[in-house]
Amino acid sequence: MKKNLLLIMPLLLLAWLPLSAQGTTPAVDGATRQQIKDELLQKYGAAQKFRIDRGIEQTAALWRSEDGSPAEFGDYCRQHFVADADTLDAAFKKMEFYSEVIGGHFGEMGLDKDQPVDLNWGEITPLDQAMNQFNPAAHITDDLFASKIAFFTLLNFPSYTLEEKMTLAPQWKRGQWAYARMGGGNNTRIPAAVNQKISALMADAHRYVSEYNIHMGSLVDAKMKTHFPADMVLISHWGIRDELKARYADKQGLFKQQLIYRVMERIIRQEIPAVMVNSGKCQWDPFSNKVFANGKEISAAHEDHVRYQTFLKTFQAMRLMDPYSPQYPTHVRRSFDVNREIPEKDVEAMFGELLSSPQVKKVAALIRKRLGRKLQPFDIWYPALRSGGAESEEELDRLVRQKYPTAMAFEKDIANILVKLGFSSDSAAYIAPKIQVDPARGSGHCAGPGSRKFKMRLRVRVAAEGFDYKGFNIAMHELGHAVEGVLDLHRIDFYSLAGVPNNAFTEAFAFIFQDRDLEVLGIPEKDPRQKDLKVLDTFWNTYEGAGVSLVDMRAWNWLYAHPQAKAEELQQ
Repeated sequence: MKKNLLLIMPLLLLAWLPLSAQGTTPAVDGATRQQIKDELLQKYGAAQKFRIDRGIEQTAALWRSEDGSPAEFGDYCRQHFVADADTLDAAFKKMEFYSEVIGGHFGEMGLDKDQPVDLNWGEITPLDQAMNQFNPAAHITDDLFASKIAFFTLLNFPSYTLEEKMTLAPQWKRGQWAYARMGGGNNTRIPAAVNQKISALMADAHRYVSEYNIHMGSLVDAKMKTHFPADMVLISHWGIRDELKARYADKQGLFKQQLIYRVMERIIRQEIPAVMVNSGKCQWDPFSNKVFANGKEISAAHEDHVRYQTFLKTFQAMRLMDPYSPQYPTHVRRSFDVNREIPEKDVEAMFGELLSSPQVKKVAALIRKRLGRKLQPFDIWYPALRSGGAESEEELDRLVRQKYPTAMAFEKDIANILVKLGFSSDSAAYIAPKIQVDPARGSGHCAGPGSRKFKMRLRVRVAAEGFDYKGFNIAMHELGHAVEGVLDLHRIDFYSLAGVPNNAFTEAFAFIFQDRDLEVLGIPEKDPRQKDLKVLDTFWNTYEGAGVSLVDMRAWNWLYAHPQAKAEELQQ
């Protein structure tokens, strides 16, 4: 998971909005706007008509009575509209500089202050939670509008709809894209109090995920027998799934997979005993859903819809933006039209085509033959279409722990890893010092800076005795994000084009790195069919991902159709 490099870029992300922005009455009437347009058009000529028309509308859409009278609006537009191409380009470069300065330092402040929650620093205190919810940049939008700085961007850099971008893209050069990025995005004039509320809700959701661990040594069967090491603690996000995948190489692994899958079902159905979340004090039989303390059955309440309540809080957080984004009035629209820049209907059609492909049955038949049994639901994660090495998970754990006993050991080896992956020595030496590795509380993620002055933050999950193979595999994925982040921030021609237009490019880096983890460990691939198997493996992974994506898309659309839904209704 890569956090957006330009998470706090208010100068870059001011969107053009219709006059009904934020559900308020415009402070500047149509006649005044037209008068200013006519004046500027007469002064600068027809070549500037599009920029004048859109710039005036963008500025008026977010101009409030507290910003000044209609006459003062006119004075601002006359004074600050830039027609000369060289002067405009100089202003663009200055705005890029200011954006990096402000966004970079606010971003770094956020990453630093959240270390007690994001990193494995021990117990999270109420003070840590409060600081995690606090957003030091909450007032930046208010301040930029109050100082009139934000209006300069709105007046001089047109924003484009997705439809316009798709039409213009074939003829745009990189400089035109950079100008469009300067004027584009979807952050509008969201009040500080709303920004702060969103930050608090999202911090709570992130903390819920990062602390959701299952103590595998506490799982028992009907005979009170354990099947996992006493010290194995797996995070719900990736950890338990990856343990299920690892058991395909275990001759006795089917029962363990069924046990893990039952844990997953209990979590999804919210039947998991609350006492078993992030705790190993009791024993739990996921099949019967009975909980034991010192061998005696005890009564244990379920988690009781907390998972779906957290989902609802995330939904409500995103809805807080909706009144301030009439052009893209839902999180779904913003996700596709602004962040991904691909129409939702096109994505749904692509996924539907893949999910209904006749190739699915053919690949499933091959997996069934290799397993020698009927497929079960969890075989959606079958990993052995790429053969990998012959080493067991336990042997891989040993190799990784020996090589990377700490997060710092991994950080010091990044340059060597990059060379093994095919980077030149010079490139590896350039990239590696720009990545900082820290021990994560959750499964791991990569958080990028908004300035070239700061490092990529690569967070990895490291046990007390060092990496296990699962942690290393995830670390390789996140390293891909970090490397891509360094390249597209430091080796970019326009700062406003830093970061990727959507997640596809950075995820490509991440999965390629992750796919070559055994190569980094020095374990050669001996199967001559590996190239063909990787194609099938990629297809099967995409099949799984497309299904998850459609569920997520339909869940969000359902929530917008049922905004007052309760957690149990969302669960159903």
